[in-house]
Amino acid sequence: MIDNLESSYNCASAGDDLHQLKQELASLRAQGIQTEEQQETLNRLENQISFILNKCGINH
Repeated sequence: MIDNLESSYNCASAGDDLHQLKQELASLRAQGIQTEEQQETLNRLENQISFILNKCGINH
């Protein structure tokens, strides 16, 4: 998970960051969401992916 995404995010990193975030999201989903903390992590990963897609104009 990326620690801090801001409006100044550099889209040149989007490919690598999206790959990493999607892998983390898939791994978390495969484990199953059992706790509130896991659900919060899942939500944060989804939000980070959406932020990068929107910020960088990437069609998903």
